[in-house]
Amino acid sequence: MNPSERIDRLIAGLTDWRGNTLASVRKTILEADREIIEEWKWMGSPVWSHDGMIAVGNAHKDKVKLTFSHGASLPDPDKLFNAGLGGNAWRAIDLFEGDRIDERALKNLVRAAVDYNQVKLKRKTPAGSRARVRKNKK
Repeated sequence: MNPSERIDRLIAGLTDWRGNTLASVRKTILEADREIIEEWKWMGSPVWSHDGMIAVGNAHKDKVKLTFSHGASLPDPDKLFNAGLGGNAWRAIDLFEGDRIDERALKNLVRAAVDYNQVKLKRKTPAGSRARVRKNKK
């Protein structure tokens, strides 16, 4: 079973508001960027990635938690983050029964996470390899 099928099964098994909420969040994340891939990690957590991890979704007893792995480095002008604010890297959005998430704001946050991952990847390119490419082009 591939990760997307596992996520489908997880959502189908959540027969209360949490299933609808997780399905809605998933749909919005996937609409934000067509290159996002779904993964299944940590023995049962949906993960969305593009050039690195973007977010992890979990259904808890009383909430759905969407945790952004580099949330502390992301702009959040719409103030979606409401949990994990004290950490150095992670930030989360806790959604409780009856909560509605601003889809536009979530898409912007996802796009910011993708941008962050891509900038981080570019920084990992060794400076020496760029110098050799330039030197060889002369």
